[in-house]
Amino acid sequence: MFWLSHHHPDEYNRTYVLGGVRVCARCLGTYPVMLAALVGLFVARAPLHWRWDVPAVLALTLPALGDWAVGRFRPASGSNSVRTLTGLLLGLALGRSLYVHVQRPLPAVLLAQAALVTAVAVPVILATYRRPRPG
Repeated sequence: MFWLSHHHPDEYNRTYVLGGVRVCARCLGTYPVMLAALVGLFVARAPLHWRWDVPAVLALTLPALGDWAVGRFRPASGSNSVRTLTGLLLGLALGRSLYVHVQRPLPAVLLAQAALVTAVAVPVILATYRRPRPG
């Protein structure tokens, strides 16, 4: 079954099996935390601007982005516990940027986060795109 796992069979080492269902290790950290952060920020009626929004969101996004990039170049590297931990941090970052975005579309924090992800992801994807898959 393919649920919250966008990995090919040769990448199943990047997933957990929960009740017979494959779940991406990073997504398992990201989505529940993102949802909890989003709900928590709405319940707390958090301000829409904190002066540390951009640096904090970028700092929380970087570990997942770095771990993902390393994994693209060295597919056998890394561990699911690290992927889940970086997913937790990413979930916090996404929760904050989405909280602001839902109320004030395209805030600086979301644009900075998107720029960081694009600046890292595009070169990594281009560098690894033609690499043959194992098996």
